[in-house]
Amino acid sequence: MSRRTRRSLQVAAATALLVTAATACNAAAKNDPSDSASGGSGKSFTLVTPDAVGQNEFLKLAVSGIKDAAKQHDGTQKVYESTDTASQQQNVQAAVDAQPDVIVLVGFEFADLVAQQAQKHPSQQFLIIDACTSKTLKNVSCAVFREHEGVYLAGAEAGLLSKSGKVGAVDVLDTPQFRRYSDPFAAGAKKVAPKTSASTRFVGGQSPFDDSARAKEQANTLLSKGYDQIMAAAAAGNYGVFEAAKAKGAFAYGVDVNQCPSAPGTVVDNVIKRTDVAVEKGVEAVLSGKTGTTVSYGLKEGGISLTGLEDGVGSSKCVIADHTDVLTKVKALRDQIVAGKLTVDDPAAS
Repeated sequence: MSRRTRRSLQVAAATALLVTAATACNAAAKNDPSDSASGGSGKSFTLVTPDAVGQNEFLKLAVSGIKDAAKQHDGTQKVYESTDTASQQQNVQAAVDAQPDVIVLVGFEFADLVAQQAQKHPSQQFLIIDACTSKTLKNVSCAVFREHEGVYLAGAEAGLLSKSGKVGAVDVLDTPQFRRYSDPFAAGAKKVAPKTSASTRFVGGQSPFDDSARAKEQANTLLSKGYDQIMAAAAAGNYGVFEAAKAKGAFAYGVDVNQCPSAPGTVVDNVIKRTDVAVEKGVEAVLSGKTGTTVSYGLKEGGISLTGLEDGVGSSKCVIADHTDVLTKVKALRDQIVAGKLTVDDPAAS
């Protein structure tokens, strides 16, 4: 599992970041070789990532989004790839020094840094993806996701595919925020199969985001009781969930990106966060003057999806590709949610 998946789940638990003042040095900045640093007569955009992009699909989508935004506005774009806290600070400072029209940052790692810089540079527009600052600022816009809608659809798949009538979830912590990855899974399964039994196990411990062994143990507890479809929301521990499911001939569901290639024949589908959509639409909103707001992206906006509902599912290595009948029913549920005819309860709603 990518580090981005771990960090995406940590967003709900992160209440503050302890960071030192940003430095003006940008020696640690790593630029995308395909950046357009010059040319074009339109707007300029800079993307700062919390990790190196590499093969990280979550971040690759964000890069795609910034490139599309630049293309749409006949503009230029630049990508700064961070590797650690120090380079995150340096890259944010470098982005601010360049004074682009919009600086886009992915992840809660940047929340405090952006708050500091936004107050120092009130004319600079910032867009944070998958997180937000604790204080509302006129020049900081945020894009967050309604993950629970996608989890609900994954649960519906599980309910339709389960042979035992038991679906479960392995979640990192027992909090309302993290239950967005488990409670809707049970609800979706019961929507299509009312007699379905559901249960959630929590990783917990000293390192809930990185403990594959504990995640595997929790998965095995469910499997030993006959649960045959498991939502894996254990961050880096998802690998342990996949291993346990594979060993028992059961099935699992991933998050954030397509995790099917990591366990072909075991991972049914994934709840996908379309960071490219959030970047493109977020930039467009900022340029149109809609700043200082937090926008939620779900199924309706195209910000949340399933691998099974995306183009290319046939080559995704996901089990759901072999169940077109199930996908037809899940698409119908998606359409109901998009149309406002079906509401998915959000465990984290106040």
